[in-house]
Formats: sequence, C-alpha cells, structure tokens
Amino acid sequence: MYKILTLNNISIAGLDRLPRDKYEVASEIAHPDAILVRSASMHDMEIPASLRAVGRAGAGVNNIPVARMSERGVPVFNAPGANANAVKELVVAGMLLAARNIAQGWTFARGLEGDDATINKAVESGKKQFVGFELPGRTLGVVGLGAIGVQVANVARALGMKVVGYDPTITVQRAWQLAADVQQALSVDDLVSRSDFISFHVPLTDETRGMINGERLRNIRKGGVLLNFSRNGIIDDKAAVAALDSGHLYAYVCDFPSNLLKDHPRVVTLPHLGASTVEAEDNCAIMVADQVRGWLEAGNVTNAVNFPEILLPRNGGYRLAVVNSNVPNMVGQISTDLAAAGLNILDMLNRSRGDIAVTLIDVNQWVPKETVAQLRTIPGVLSVRCLGCEKEGA
Repeated sequence: MYKILTLNNISIAGLDRLPRDKYEVASEIAHPDAILVRSASMHDMEIPASLRAVGRAGAGVNNIPVARMSERGVPVFNAPGANANAVKELVVAGMLLAARNIAQGWTFARGLEGDDATINKAVESGKKQFVGFELPGRTLGVVGLGAIGVQVANVARALGMKVVGYDPTITVQRAWQLAADVQQALSVDDLVSRSDFISFHVPLTDETRGMINGERLRNIRKGGVLLNFSRNGIIDDKAAVAALDSGHLYAYVCDFPSNLLKDHPRVVTLPHLGASTVEAEDNCAIMVADQVRGWLEAGNVTNAVNFPEILLPRNGGYRLAVVNSNVPNMVGQISTDLAAAGLNILDMLNRSRGDIAVTLIDVNQWVPKETVAQLRTIPGVLSVRCLGCEKEGA
C-alpha cells in the first residue's frame, strides 16, 4: 500500500486516479511514499525518509526544495500545460482590462451617487476619461514559448494582433504548435523594443529575476502594457511604477498584489488567479497523480523538473529503479553487483539529465534485500527500489 500525503486540497479528479486498493491518501499521514502539493511551502518542512516522489499540481516549483529532493534521489513532478488555457484566457482578459480601462471605469461607476438621471449625466460627462484602444494591429511580445506562451501567442493572432516571441529553449513540439506568422525576437531587448504589450511565461530563476527593469522599460514603445501572470519578481515593480508615473508605460496588469501596486490608478492587480479554474485544478491534479503513480509503480518518469524522461514498459516481474549521480561506470557497477547475486538482466534503460541519471532494470527473479542494500553502497547511488519485490518481503 502506497501512502500519499496531501499538503493542500487536491482535486478529487486527481485523487481518483490513485486506486484505493493500492493507495492511502490523507492530509495527515506518517511515512508517506509521495507528497502532493499545490502552493504550500516545503522549504522548512522536515522531509520524511520514506519519501519517493513529490507531485506539484501546477507548473511552478518555487515552493519545493528541488535541490534537496535531487540529492535524495526524489523526483519532483509538475503539470506543465495543464493550466495553459486558464492562463491564456486571463492574459486576454488582462489585455482588454488595460486597453479599455475597464477596472478604472468600473471603479468610477461604482462611485456614482444620486438618482438615475444624475448618474446618467455623470456617465456621459465622465466616460471620456476612460477612452481606450483596440487590440487588432497592436503587437504582443511573448517571453517564453512553452505550453502557455504558445497558446497566448496563437490566441493573440486570432484576435488580429501581431505577435513577437522570444524563447531560446523552445522545443520542436512547441514550435510546431506555434502560429506560422509569429515573428522571432533575437533577445528580450529586441522583443521589448517591438512590442505594445508584453506577456511573460517563464519560471522565476536567477536569469529571469528583474528581467524587466528600468533600462528595458525605457525601450518599450510609449504607451506599452506589461502583463505578468507568470511569477512575481520577473518585473521590477518599482521601475514599472516609475514608468507609469512618467506616462511612458500605459498600464501594468499582474497577478501579484503588493502595497506598491494595489492602489496605483494604472495598475490592475488580481489575487493570483492564473490557474484558478475548476478545469485547471482538475487537469493539474490528474497529471501529477498519473506521474507519481507511474514512478511509484513502474519507475517511469514524465514531466519531472529534476529527472530525465524515462519510459520502459513493464510486464510484471521484478524491476529495479536506481537513481544515481551522472558519473562514469555507474551502470557497470550496478550490473556487476547483479551478476554477483546471480540475477539475469532481461531489459535495461538508462537516461540522464544534468547531474542525475535513472536506470530501470528488469531482472529474471526476486531481488534479495541484501542485493538492494549492496547497490545502495555504490558511491553515487542516491536511491534504489525493487518494484514487485515488496509482495515477497523484500
């Protein structure tokens, strides 16, 4: 029986992917095999020695100590693309909020007083201060062309906008999905200088922190709009406010309220609504539940932020899942120990990513505890599991 600890409310659609005859799921559970989490921070958490996997029901993993997990041979799964439509829709809403001064107009209308005739007169005299502009013909710059960025770029084209994209690590799969007439920017600076709107869809890293600063804001087209539904910290908020106050920047729409931003007349801040739809929460939970189950039951890895993708079909029997440092002669040492134990390798697959490698090995018979213990003593081995041995006591 696998034990799953939930640190947040996880959609029942995801939890239903974990059969109750194999999985015990609870918000309080001792010695969990896996943790499912949304926004709860794990950085100060005492990590159980039993932990074999972490599933983040969302895209960003800033709330998870990924490096510590890697050192222990624990994959961290996420759900890239599961919330893409939800974020895409909010970006479109953000562009319309900015272009048509909807939030400011709503605030004005809610503050009207008097009888209906007085209100109507005030509306007619006051509406001119909220004159906006339309989206067709404007240029949207999209920084980051992953699952979300591609959808944002494509919907902007459907709205009649021009689109410039920048992503030096775009995958072939995403490139095929991108509208053919999306233009390529050579750098962030190139994109900024060509855009009326800029939308960000990148993780928060040392490279992306403060990506939009005062210098780059001076190069954006006058009347430009910033949209950040990605991560707080990508935009230098003080620089953005200064650009708004000078009139160079027209509007700033983001998902991250602060005392600096929330009351500014040209800023619309939302309470981190990017993935807050029933559909997105279901999709994220389903994706990570399937991924965690694939690792626990078969050693297969899909969408781990710190592990290589690896898939070896399993046909019952006994499988070793070995996680080790990506250094020479690891497979050779593992094979030697298996041979010394009289185990014949039926199938094997090794994949690596950065400093981590995963080796899946199907063997012809039950693996003794002593052999598993011996494999764990190999310098560089981070974790070893024998799948299928549990039922026979190993």
